Amino acid sequence: MIPKREVDYIFDLPEELLSEILIFSKSVAAKIEAAMDCERIGISIIGLEVPHAHVHLIPINSVSDMNFSKPKLDLSQEELAEIAAKINRS
Repeated sequence: MIPKREVDYIFDLPEELLSEILIFSKSVAAKIEAAMDCERIGISIIGLEVPHAHVHLIPINSVSDMNFSKPKLDLSQEELAEIAAKINRS
């Protein structure tokens, strides 16, 4: 979902758009959870890394999986494409 309005801070979003983003995130999270080996999908809203409101949906098995100071996974384009295909099939 890409809003038609550019808003930097998630809490500056109109309530209707904030609701739409969370409802859309719920449907995407269900697809990620079906495609990935994880206990659940975590959600994070940081808001400093890019100047637009957005959410991070993260497959997790423990709280430490939400630690953004840990090194990021180093996946190849092929691995990323395979994960995207699994999510799209879900």
